[in-house]
Amino acid sequence: MATVFLIIIYLAFISLGLPDSMIGAAWPMMRPDFGAPVDAAGLLSMIVVAGTIVSSLASSVVLNKLGTGKVTFISVAVTAVALLGFSYSPSILWLAVLSFPLGLGAGSIDAGLNNYVATHYKAHHMSWLHCFWGVGAMLGPIIMSRYIAAGDSWRQGFLTVSLIQFALVILLFMALPLWKRAEPADQVPDGQIQQEIISPQVPGTGVLRIKGVKLALTTFLFYCGVEATLGLWGSSFLVNVKELSAATAAGWVSLYYGGITVGRLITGFVTFRFNNRQLIRTGILVSLLGALLLVLPLPAIFSLFGFILVGLGSAPIFPCMLHETPARFGKEHSQKIMGYQMAMAYTGGAFLPPMLGWIAARSSFMILPFMLVGYIIVMLISSEKINAVMKNRKEEVSM
Repeated sequence: MATVFLIIIYLAFISLGLPDSMIGAAWPMMRPDFGAPVDAAGLLSMIVVAGTIVSSLASSVVLNKLGTGKVTFISVAVTAVALLGFSYSPSILWLAVLSFPLGLGAGSIDAGLNNYVATHYKAHHMSWLHCFWGVGAMLGPIIMSRYIAAGDSWRQGFLTVSLIQFALVILLFMALPLWKRAEPADQVPDGQIQQEIISPQVPGTGVLRIKGVKLALTTFLFYCGVEATLGLWGSSFLVNVKELSAATAAGWVSLYYGGITVGRLITGFVTFRFNNRQLIRTGILVSLLGALLLVLPLPAIFSLFGFILVGLGSAPIFPCMLHETPARFGKEHSQKIMGYQMAMAYTGGAFLPPMLGWIAARSSFMILPFMLVGYIIVMLISSEKINAVMKNRKEEVSM
């Protein structure tokens, strides 16, 4: 039963990743069709993430009422319908309207499945789970670049991804009885449950006052800021600064997501030897190296290496931080804190990329790598501070 659920959850995460990178990859071709300003993609991204933030904050209530299975099914269905609408949108206004349900479909399923895996499975399963998100995120721009290179419309790319989502909807609908059987009994093998968790005391003012929670939220904010900023504007950076074709740029962005995907596959095996904290630190430093390659005035091919390094470095950060949530803050608090973390992560994805787009539209996309370096440094500082808080807590418990 546990294996069946892992397969279902992995497939659901492919559906989460598929639309995440498509707007950015297609934007150089979409913008002229609508006569939209260059930074309009940032507005669409903000609307998508606004929907995700709303559903993330409501995830605890929704999941308790409907269960993880129904929420997963409904969320993927909403995403499929929104993507179908994208393929037929007659104006930028319709894209904006459809962006909200596109984001709404992601929040609850993201928080619910992440918490399910974090509390029932070991760290390597979390990394492989997000590897499947990377599969979806990588396939999105690959599909789009194929249609663009063949001279077809970007609309065909969105239509194709929508059909893939509808196929997953059918599969998830067929799997609903399995969720009903398993969720009440919580049938997960004891051998797969993670290490013993030390729960901190919760202040009367709520979980946000637990030491380390705000630092964790800051880390999530800037992690997703880095990931979404490079995903949304990477293609525009390559076209406008490195003077690559739109099809080549979309392909290179897919390799960035490929770096995340392959990195998470490898991370799943590495977790048997190294702990989450070590992997988070290493990932941040590798991402910083990749961003610095983009800063330097080197030939365009070095930008490809930079994209791949940022992707590889990003690979362990998000899943390892999520898996640490119950260990850091207690299993009984993890679902609520997971929702806050996902909301903060999507807030970073909502506001940091549009901010860069707004600045770039008034200056140059040359600023992209410099902003990425700044985000990564803030992320590194926050992550190291939370490690110090966790170390102090363990010392207090052991005394």
